[in-house]
Amino acid sequence: MRMLLRAALTDMGYRVLEAEDGVHALDTLDGVTADTVPDLVITDINMPRMDGFGLIEALRRQPGHRNLPILVLTTESSDEKKARAREAGATGWIVKPFNPEKLAAAIRRVLH
Repeated sequence: MRMLLRAALTDMGYRVLEAEDGVHALDTLDGVTADTVPDLVITDINMPRMDGFGLIEALRRQPGHRNLPILVLTTESSDEKKARAREAGATGWIVKPFNPEKLAAAIRRVLH
């Protein structure tokens, strides 16, 4: 899924940093410099070591990432999980499998 997402985002002209789970994402974001801070984070909910909820909450605790748009891209579709993601600080929600046009629209919506 990450390969498909990377391909879609690259085709849209975005530069992509990847992480295999929430812990790796935090480590990766910890290493970015002021000029390489991402414009957006896209996360799944179900990941090893740290799930998407934990990642969102951890990012929102960091002053440099409090306002970073976070899209959740997942197979989960329950209202309970969507509400939990919103409470954690997610900006938007997309259900897999994703449609590249809908993904592009969601990205434009949260970036502008």
